[in-house]
Parts: sequence; C-alpha cells; structure tokens
Amino acid sequence: MLKKHNFGAGPCILPPSVMEKAAQAVMNWNGLGLSILEVSHRSPEFEDVVLKTQLLVRELLSVPDNYAVIFMQGGASMQFSMVPMNFLTAEKKGAYLDTGYFALKAIKEAKLFGEVEVIASSKDRDYAHIPDQDYNNQQAAYLHCTSNNTIEGTEIFDFPKNDIPLVCDMSSDIFSRKINVSDFDLIYAGAQKNMGPAGMTLIIAKNEFLSQAKKEVPSMMDYSLFRDNMSMYNTPPVFSIYVAMLNLLWLKDQGGVNGIELQNIEKAKLLYQEIDRNPLFKGTADIEHRSRMNVTFKAIDKEAEVAFFKFAADQGLVGIKGYRTVGGFRASLYNALPLASVEALVNAMAEFEISYSRKNVTETA
Repeated sequence: MLKKHNFGAGPCILPPSVMEKAAQAVMNWNGLGLSILEVSHRSPEFEDVVLKTQLLVRELLSVPDNYAVIFMQGGASMQFSMVPMNFLTAEKKGAYLDTGYFALKAIKEAKLFGEVEVIASSKDRDYAHIPDQDYNNQQAAYLHCTSNNTIEGTEIFDFPKNDIPLVCDMSSDIFSRKINVSDFDLIYAGAQKNMGPAGMTLIIAKNEFLSQAKKEVPSMMDYSLFRDNMSMYNTPPVFSIYVAMLNLLWLKDQGGVNGIELQNIEKAKLLYQEIDRNPLFKGTADIEHRSRMNVTFKAIDKEAEVAFFKFAADQGLVGIKGYRTVGGFRASLYNALPLASVEALVNAMAEFEISYSRKNVTETA
C-alpha cells in the first residue's frame, strides 16, 4: 500500500511508537489483563497516569508552581463558553482579538455571558495577518487571543503585554514552540493537534486568576473544582489522557519543546520556500505572520487547483484541501509529521510545475 503523508488539520497524526503502545494498551494495559478503555479511572494505576501527564506538561512547558494543570472533557469549543461564564461580570467585560474563524466563535459564545469588546480585527484583509494588540482597558476581565489560526494560516509570535489577564486558545500550536507560561493567566488547548486524541482539553491557569472566577457556575464548568479533584471530579477522558502521556514522553525524547521547535521551523521554512518559488502557487498569509503549524496557499487558478489535488493524491499526499469556506490548500505540519512528508509535498509541487507547464504548452501548440 502507498504510504500516506497526512497533512490533515485535525485530528493530528501521532508518532508510530505512540500508536503501537496505545494499540497494545487497548488490548492489555501494563499486563493487568484489562484494556485501558475499561480500567477504572479511580485505580491507583490510572491516577499515576494523570499525575505523570501533569508533570510532563509542567516539565515541557516550564509551568510555574503557582499555576494549575487541568485536564477536562470536550474540546476548545467548550472553553469558548466556559471562560466568559467564569470571569465576565456586570462590571467587567471581555476583550477579544479577532483573528479568524475560531476567534469569532469564541466571541459569539462570550456575548451570551456579558459585554464583549473586539479590540482589533484582521477581517478586512481576509485574516491574512495578526492585527495590533495594544490594549489596556482596566474594565476588561481578560484579553482573549487565539495563538494559531488553523484555517487562515496565521500565528501570533509576539503576545500582548499589559496589566490585563491574558487568556489564550493554544489548541493548534501548544507544545510546538517555546512559550513563557507566566505571560498568560489562562491557556486552554484541545488535545487533538499536538497533544493526543480528541476528547480532552488541557487547561493551564494561574491560581490567583482562578480565585477571581464567579462562584455561581455549574460544577462541571468550575475550573477550581477540577483542579482540586486532580482533574477527576467526574470520569475523565481516560484514553485521551493516556495517549497524551505517551505522546508527551515521545516529545521529551525529541529534545522537548526546544527540540521540536527547531524541527517545526525547518519543516515550515522548506514548504514556504517552495510556495514562494513555484509560479503555480501563492501563500495567503502575510510573511511575518505565517503559521508554522498550518501552511495555507492557493493555486494560480481553479484548473491548476483541481489538477494538483489529483496529482498530490496519486502520490499519497492527503489532507491538503483548504477549509471549506476558504478553499485552496492547507498543509498542517504538526509535531509528529516527519520532515520526509514535507519533502514529499515540496517535490510533488516542483514536479507538478513541470508537468502542468508541459501540458499547457502542448495544448497551446
């Protein structure tokens, strides 16, 4: 069977070693005679998994001691509601940076719980850049941003620094690069991009910020309750947490976040160079804001676009179709995607340039 190079935007690909260990655990976990899918989440063995995963998060991201590491069910979309439910009040509004589709979804949900101010937007240029983030209104409960925009292909490399609590959706670039956790008051990230399977969300939050949350929220939406119960207030997403642990152990073996960031820079640089060189393609995001995780580009016309989709598929390149509302191409270069896959895509683009040009010359003659 032709090896597939998976550039899909999510769920993420996982390293083969992680897949093998996870598959074994589904059949018989740690020799217990039980599947990881059926083991009790209250067992000492699984409590150890949760603790190890929390410690790996702390180690890999250098999380300060005054921050909580929490695992919750669902995805980042639940956090779009949970953040404002906990922190918006009649006196304090939410400040939001509009950088694309998922930022807009967060804004929409926040408006159900209080006043929202969109401090800046890049909508006027189809979200091709990151707008200015200068904002320091003390009437804001927090400033919310989306670090990486999976659909539009932009990424924030310089985060706002002010006296307002900073909340960030890091779903698609968490663990892909160095960050200073202490710059943020709350980080949330769906697991299914760089951490593990869908079904679990990581929360990293300053305890002082959590103490400011409203007390009148449902128990299942209470960050402190999950923190105080070791992320097991109710049955946690056992399999997702377990595979996340395996994946973070793999990441540690790659040299941690520092090591994987160097690999991610190399992969993104290689692909962007080909996009800029090849006359049949054009990048959609401003150069200084180009995402390392989700590379978005278009063909010179619809005919070339359709032809390249088929050309790429024939060579085992899958998942490169752009989001349905945007079109074009999107190649997601998450941590576990090997450089060889990026090289395969770049080579295909170069070969397509030659074959497509020959075809046009033949048809014109």
